Amino acid sequence: VRLVESGGGSVQVGGSLRLACVVSGLTSSNRCVGWFRQAPGKERQPVANIDVNNIAQYVDSVKGRFTVSKDNPKNTLYLQMNSLKPEDTGMYYCAAATFSRCYSFAISDYEHWGQGTQVTVSS
Repeated sequence: VRLVESGGGSVQVGGSLRLACVVSGLTSSNRCVGWFRQAPGKERQPVANIDVNNIAQYVDSVKGRFTVSKDNPKNTLYLQMNSLKPEDTGMYYCAAATFSRCYSFAISDYEHWGQGTQVTVSS
């Protein structure tokens, strides 16, 4: 199983980025898949997830700004990030859970992880 993120970069406050995560070795349409981020010196935190019924969940800090989506034929997960803030800076990881439904944002629910893509938002 392999998850490969792309699309990170450096943007100014208010800018946008679209992250992609290509999944191979498993069918992401059958799993809860999600995005997490980790700022320097901090623990990995959830951002958003989406289940097999395309029901998406977001943490409060990104609601209204970020959108998670899937392209099932391409086995690819996306994260559209708008109105970026400095506090959005961090390494962004995609992950695939054990389950088809997204029961929680618990890291322990996610068994496969990508290597991450860096997002830096500067003022």
